[in-house]
Amino acid sequence: MRTSSSATSPASSTSAVAVAFSAVLLVLLAVLVPLSALSAWVDLEIDDTDRYVAAVSPLSSDPAVQATVADLVTEEAMRQIDLGPLQDTVREFLHETVRSFTTTEAFRNAWDTANRAAHQAVTAALDGDSGQAVTIDLAPVIEQVKQDLVRDGVPFADQIPVERTEITVLGPDQADELRNSFHWLRDCSIWPAVATLVLIVLVVGIATVRRGLRAGLWATAIVGAGFVLGAIVLRVLVAVGRSRVLDEVPDNDRDAAAAVVDALTASLRTTVWVVLVVGAVLLVGAVMARVLLGRRKAGRG
Repeated sequence: MRTSSSATSPASSTSAVAVAFSAVLLVLLAVLVPLSALSAWVDLEIDDTDRYVAAVSPLSSDPAVQATVADLVTEEAMRQIDLGPLQDTVREFLHETVRSFTTTEAFRNAWDTANRAAHQAVTAALDGDSGQAVTIDLAPVIEQVKQDLVRDGVPFADQIPVERTEITVLGPDQADELRNSFHWLRDCSIWPAVATLVLIVLVVGIATVRRGLRAGLWATAIVGAGFVLGAIVLRVLVAVGRSRVLDEVPDNDRDAAAAVVDALTASLRTTVWVVLVVGAVLLVGAVMARVLLGRRKAGRG
């Protein structure tokens, strides 16, 4: 009895170590995968003007953004116009005219110009003092709207004031909460992604060299499961972040702000699906390979 217990003890010990190692690796990947995606996102998209503009450029065709711009331009213009009983009629006419303009190429160009300038303001706000909201100034868009409406002879278009008119993307409290995170993610840059790749290569390589192909496949399966778990964590973080950001945005800006947030985080949502698929392929492929390898050895025996 003692001999049997002594013989099984090393196997039990090895199994416990393998389980513990697998748990640690899963936790590491669940942290490193979303951290890698978020830090790379800040470094490659949020901090890069061209990529930022490319991300939000399609929003010029978004109905929520077009409606918000039309509402803001009309509201600002009507503050300068007093036509008594004709006020509502002129308001409706001007709103429909501006709404129609938001479907043109000129508006799309103006939107890109506004967002190129807005990117500098966004990065400055994220680096700025507490209590500062993150906004997009629509003045360049309004200027282009005014020029085109005046050129087309639209009544009262020359009275549209060109002044700072903002869409709030992040309220001051949410901006304060995110500033430290953005600074930290910016400092991390792409290094978490590099660390993740190095960890995977070392884990799978060492397992294969020291304990054979089956151990390497097991490590690969754990990596795949870690990718799946990390993708889920990243998706939850994106969803929670979106909800918290929009909670503080004024109601009249919320639809447009939601469109902006969704555009800027589109690459993160794509990353979620890519990592999820890669993880599932690694997990399923490694498990199936282990099963086939085990059957082949059993058949030879």
